[in-house]
Amino acid sequence: MESGYSTSRHHTFAGNPLIGAAAASSASVPSDSDDGLESAVASIRNLLADTAEEEAAGSGIRILPFRHGKPLVESSYASTNSDEGPTWRLAWQSVHKCRELFEASGLKLGGESLVYLGQRNEVVYWALDFTDLNLVSQFGSEERKNAYVELRTLMVAADWSDENAMGEISIAGHARAILEWHGLCQFCGRCGTKTSPQKAGKRRHCQNDSCKKSFYPRVDPVVIMLVIDKANDRALLSRQSRFVPRMWSCLAGFIEPGESLEEAVRRETQEEVGIEVGEVIYHSSQPWPVGPSSMPCQLMVGFFAFAKSFDICVDKNELEDAQWHSREDVKQALTFAEYEKAQRTSTFRVHQICGGVGKGPTLSSEFIAKPRELAPKFVPGPLAIAHHLISSWTHEGVDVLSKL
Repeated sequence: MESGYSTSRHHTFAGNPLIGAAAASSASVPSDSDDGLESAVASIRNLLADTAEEEAAGSGIRILPFRHGKPLVESSYASTNSDEGPTWRLAWQSVHKCRELFEASGLKLGGESLVYLGQRNEVVYWALDFTDLNLVSQFGSEERKNAYVELRTLMVAADWSDENAMGEISIAGHARAILEWHGLCQFCGRCGTKTSPQKAGKRRHCQNDSCKKSFYPRVDPVVIMLVIDKANDRALLSRQSRFVPRMWSCLAGFIEPGESLEEAVRRETQEEVGIEVGEVIYHSSQPWPVGPSSMPCQLMVGFFAFAKSFDICVDKNELEDAQWHSREDVKQALTFAEYEKAQRTSTFRVHQICGGVGKGPTLSSEFIAKPRELAPKFVPGPLAIAHHLISSWTHEGVDVLSKL
């Protein structure tokens, strides 16, 4: 069964509808322009300073709460008689509700606490971290349950064929990356003085007048590559010990300072599996804001790498195993139907969390197939760039792709 994911669309976490061309096309003032940003900042400051104006003007502002890196979401069924499962969406809140909860913790909600996400259709969107509040912030009602949910869980629960769902996950990923970076950059790396947010959270500035160093959100680039034996029509796939059973994927590794992307592909392949790589062909890239909080947003840069040697020597400190696989074997791994099973299970898991149920099946348990379903291997689903590297080679071939 094919995944149903259109390869012409953005990767997961890319294509954020609040930034770039998508947002600019729906607003008279581009959301990432200085004019658009300054207007948004002035609007939120005026609103926070004037409670009487809040109800009237607040409809043009939406705030997405976070706690410990988890966005607030709500989950519901389309109708009581629906045979379809539940769907989740981001639980945007009003300025009034957020200020109310800050005041309940003895804190004042100021404009410096908010991080600008963008604007669309005359609505300005912000993110706000509730982690330091003394109470677990309460949103929602009896009819509309919501909760803070791990971004990785939401990623798996997202319907990759639904453009709106993929837009929601990209907004949440962008917001998490920026908020986590703010948490890491509280103090100046040069002099140790406390930093303060500037330009609606787009940068931080050292408060020491003799230093005044500015800091910008970090991106950690990672190369991810499908190593190919062109002569024998094979691809190299590897396993890490943390992978769920039977899953195989591409090699990957961080770029070293002073190293080109192509050099990183060759070095990482040599280090992890002992194979020499010649030609390197770029495929695509994907933001990946679901790594550790110490690296708020990795950028996965995907390549095809043609092998010049073929004897595998696995670095057991990095990998559990690595093997050559024929094109037919890889095609069978791509058609394994558990992608949709994992998506459905995660959707119900999000609904459970929003309903207050703390425990449930883990994603790993859902990939432990029953004996009658047992398949020898599968590869990451359409939410990961690894899937598209593998699928592109399997169905199109690198010779075709290199000419595009």
